[in-house]
Amino acid sequence: MKKYRVIGVVLACVVVANVLVHLRVYRWDLTDDKLYSLSEASKALLRKTDAPIEVTLLLDGDLNAGFRRLKKATEETVAEMGVYGDVQCTMYDVQRISQDSLASMGLQPIVIHEREHNGKTVQTTVYPYVLMRYEGKSAVVSLLNNMRGRSGEENLNASIEQLEYGFMEALHRLQQTAPSRIAILGGHNEPNRYYTYDLEELLSQYFFVDRGSINGEGIDLHILDDYKAIIVANPQSGFGEAERFVIDQYIMRGGSVLWAVDGVRFSDEMLQSDGYTPITENELGIKEMFYHYGIQVYPALIQDIQCQTSLFNASSDPSQPNLQPVPWTYAPLLQTNPYHPISRNVGTVLSSFVSPIDAVNVEDSIDKIVLLYTSANTKLTVTPNEVNLNDINPDWDSFNRSHVPVAVSLEGRFPSTYAHRMIPEGVISDEPICKRGVPARQVVIGTGSVLMNEIQQRQPLPMGYDRYSGMLFGNRDFILNCVLWLTDSDGLLHLREKTVPLRLLNTKRAYDERSKVELISTICPVAMLLLLGGVIMIIRKRKYEK
Repeated sequence: MKKYRVIGVVLACVVVANVLVHLRVYRWDLTDDKLYSLSEASKALLRKTDAPIEVTLLLDGDLNAGFRRLKKATEETVAEMGVYGDVQCTMYDVQRISQDSLASMGLQPIVIHEREHNGKTVQTTVYPYVLMRYEGKSAVVSLLNNMRGRSGEENLNASIEQLEYGFMEALHRLQQTAPSRIAILGGHNEPNRYYTYDLEELLSQYFFVDRGSINGEGIDLHILDDYKAIIVANPQSGFGEAERFVIDQYIMRGGSVLWAVDGVRFSDEMLQSDGYTPITENELGIKEMFYHYGIQVYPALIQDIQCQTSLFNASSDPSQPNLQPVPWTYAPLLQTNPYHPISRNVGTVLSSFVSPIDAVNVEDSIDKIVLLYTSANTKLTVTPNEVNLNDINPDWDSFNRSHVPVAVSLEGRFPSTYAHRMIPEGVISDEPICKRGVPARQVVIGTGSVLMNEIQQRQPLPMGYDRYSGMLFGNRDFILNCVLWLTDSDGLLHLREKTVPLRLLNTKRAYDERSKVELISTICPVAMLLLLGGVIMIIRKRKYEK
């Protein structure tokens, strides 16, 4: 009787387990790096979908081992998304459609050149993209994170790390019915709008971008409340008291600000026409605000050995110019912090006439993290001084500073600059001054050049494009990530912090020892079977002899 009770209990447990498994799917990710898990932010975003998500994978064909790994990781990510949302994945044969049609969709191929062991070079064309459609809207997800200076394996590994963020960022855009609003402030002799054309074009893919100024008489205290973030883009004249108060109280109420300001005033026109320009401190009237927020844009210029190469006339005869490429130390190539979601997997940032940033007035409630910094060979030129084109061969021994901060992220509860003051004249408000704000975010960059684009033949170039070398640096990705981080209320940008360890195979050793491995893998299984068979025969013989 007891035996039947045990059997009944076991059968009941099996039935209950089967019912639970059918009601809900249970998944356990046993990998160290949680490669097959989605974050809670991603799961919440997928659960909010009301319609199927159509995913079309273009990465297909005769792929090498690295791209096969990327394809497999993409398919696994899509499969994991399908657990929490209605995801329909299809493969698209890019060989059946012309390259012009793909180019019209904004998809440019990646050409891979590989050298085989016999010395022959093989060329393969791939399209590392995914097309996503949701409720009639579509978006393109680029699968390849190709950063200059890294090996192919490192770039592919970084691409796998960013897969979840790429899918979720695209889905977040597709789900938006009314994009958030951001504002680019003007009214302070900022450069011509043509020089921020690429900035507006880039941000308009994610936000409604407005332009305007808040200077004048009768400024409403809440004039900025409708904006998720504001951008101060390279101002050249000072802010009034009323403007500073409105921006300060906007931050106190949780508003986000991207400051891209020059710490030094100079004349680019005078430098080009006369060959030199005096440099003085750029008095914008915001030094005290920055001090209360915990930083200072130091009135000095950075010179760096790791810099952009520009063309200079080496001829003394104006009628016969001799243009030679020369390192221009006032245009440093800035390094990115690999541990912050803004700058992680972002390439070198191109800049010019950059000022350092110092941390001051330490506040426990404010987290300061360096986003951009110089190389290990840096020199500071303190104002007042001058920049002269004849100084193209400086004393390299004087470049004794290293890793000078140039851009900093600030996060926390900021103290108000106007905590113990009266409301300035010209501000319309019947509210008391907020002395310490709710949690907010800011990004301060010690130059306005990182978000400016150049003009060539009356056409704007992309941010960070060097027309002399034809190289595109990481300015666009960096500025976009800054604005996305400032407006990120869902925590999606933290998905960029995901890390997948790079476990590389020693290809040379694998090729040299392939015969040994093939021999061992062929002989060992047969030898084990023979050994096991012999042991069994001996045991059976001894057993039945008795």
